[in-house]
Amino acid sequence: MFDLGRSFLASVERRPQATAIADGTLHKSYETWFRDIQSVALALEGFGLSKGDRLLVIMQNRWQMATLHWACQFAGIIVTPVNWRSTAQDLEFFITDTEARVVAYDESASEAVQNCSSVRSLVRITSGQIEDPDAHDFDSLLGTRGDTILRATAEDLSLMLYTSGTSGKPKGVPRLHRAERSAALAHVAQNLYRHDECTLGVMPLYHTMGVRSLLSMALVDGKFVCIPKFDPKETLDAIEREQVSNLYLVPTLYHMLIEHPDFDPGRVGSVDKLGYAGAPMSAGLIARVEAAFSPSLFVNHYGSSEIYTFTIDQNASHKPGSSGRASLNQRIRVVRTGTDTPDEQMPVCEEGEIIADMNGDEAFQGYWQRPDADQKALKQGWYFTSDTGYFDADGDLFVTGRVDDLIITGGENVSPVEIEDVLSLHPQVEEVVVVGLPDERWGNIVTAFVKPRSPIKEEELDRHCIERELTRFKRPRRYVFVDEIPKSPVGKILRRVLREQGPSTTNNQ
Repeated sequence: MFDLGRSFLASVERRPQATAIADGTLHKSYETWFRDIQSVALALEGFGLSKGDRLLVIMQNRWQMATLHWACQFAGIIVTPVNWRSTAQDLEFFITDTEARVVAYDESASEAVQNCSSVRSLVRITSGQIEDPDAHDFDSLLGTRGDTILRATAEDLSLMLYTSGTSGKPKGVPRLHRAERSAALAHVAQNLYRHDECTLGVMPLYHTMGVRSLLSMALVDGKFVCIPKFDPKETLDAIEREQVSNLYLVPTLYHMLIEHPDFDPGRVGSVDKLGYAGAPMSAGLIARVEAAFSPSLFVNHYGSSEIYTFTIDQNASHKPGSSGRASLNQRIRVVRTGTDTPDEQMPVCEEGEIIADMNGDEAFQGYWQRPDADQKALKQGWYFTSDTGYFDADGDLFVTGRVDDLIITGGENVSPVEIEDVLSLHPQVEEVVVVGLPDERWGNIVTAFVKPRSPIKEEELDRHCIERELTRFKRPRRYVFVDEIPKSPVGKILRRVLREQGPSTTNNQ
């Protein structure tokens, strides 16, 4: 099986003059971009990185980040992209966990990098106007020529993503070249992509959706249009300017696009295929998106960083709430919640935990240096997702929630425990529970139910989160002050009750 470097090289040989990437006014053909990618791969090796080493990347979706991603595929380096909104404390963890020796970053992460002591001993690559005299500017990596680098095989590691767990400690998800390529091929097939496709590269490249958009375009000689940071107006301009043919976004971004004053169906007339993942899309939003775009294909994807796609529904509007059926490379089951065996399958319409076959072509091999996480999630050849759901009478899967209460907001995974830990340190907070409440725009909105010792304002709690360096997207968007936190007779917090009651539990402080 091809590794990803050879996959890209095949596209270069098929259509060398086809446009491969666009970033504002910059456009590069496959042939031109390949030369840049090879030059960067040579530079990374010059910095001492070799096959199997990790390159930590903290960048927005710029052509430089996409170039680093592909350079690693040729050099056999494990590209490790992390959220550009990470704090210095987050970066300390990532550097320690990955044992990275080289870090690449842009202006979006400049402050966090400057405040991270561990970065100072690393080789640094910068992109943009950054004051780091000891760093190597990305442009200085370009222009070197040499023999074509093809270090990796299909069985080597391509990428490591990080996903949050209920403990709040991120987990590394290393993924093989063959798994990444299989996922990209399935993405092409399930979304009916052609060789002349053009996709919007707005989902971050530290996210499974961003990576699949990048790889799938290369497999069909398509164009990847970089959007560094989502802005509805700039995104609409890019769709119109580049004649984008497909979108693969979280529901939040669709909501923001169609609600923007500049949105007009005529401006997005080139878009023929839609896909979404990362969070459920409400029936109301599905109807509005379909009316706005009139797509020939509207695909709901359900998956994870570990497996990528569990199920798809290529007609998302026909049965709102349905996640469809198993994807090309997967088998799924719904088993009794709490079981350790894949054999205790639940009857039709009865809820349980969703599990996926680890023999699927897209599956990972296990977490990075986390045997505790492996023990929890990997059992008898199956991946236990911690998601709950059921099959309806037609055989379609409905996902109902999370076993471990992870919050998915705007396509990002947020651990409530991490937020609770931060808020609990405020002297006026007696008890706090964080849950996700349904929200059409964000999928779920991070909501903190607080039992205060004395009256306190939301602004004070938000300031406390900032001072504790809680990442912006993890900070609660809503605070609900309550007299008591609901608990079971044995003292277990009843998050379900808070979700059902929502903001109506507010007291009159």
